[in-house]
Amino acid sequence: MRRSLLLLVVLGLGTVGCDQATKELAASHQPNVALFGGVARLTYAENPGAFLGLGDRLPDGARVALLVVVNAIILGALGWWAFRRRSDMLVRVGATLVIAGGLGNLIDRVLREGGRVVDFLVVGVGPVKTGIFNVADVAVMVGVGLLLLAASRRTPSASPG
Repeated sequence: MRRSLLLLVVLGLGTVGCDQATKELAASHQPNVALFGGVARLTYAENPGAFLGLGDRLPDGARVALLVVVNAIILGALGWWAFRRRSDMLVRVGATLVIAGGLGNLIDRVLREGGRVVDFLVVGVGPVKTGIFNVADVAVMVGVGLLLLAASRRTPSASPG
């Protein structure tokens, strides 16, 4: 138990550290570079809103307060849910990644002017592209995927009649 908890702490701290380091690099260099034949692009941006800019038109103080409080409540609830009882390791790894990604973006909200989150990566081919994102966003998406996988393993499949 202690070893697995230590691994989760290392995963979480490593994720937050990687997120903050890459955001600092993006902020200091403000790149605009195509990679892998244009499949990936490093482009500096600051997102004042939530997912896909949601809430970006609210006044700075109200937006930051709302996003910080909501983020903190969600992360706390997820941590309580995943770690209060015996959960399998897949649930705990998924929750750790979601929490670490959320913390990475929460750090930006608290420390950067206007509660802006640094984004810097776009992936796509031709007209099909992602929105701009960061390492924290990847951690959240991978974590959610692992939580969904864990949930699907527990759900009994419906057998035909």
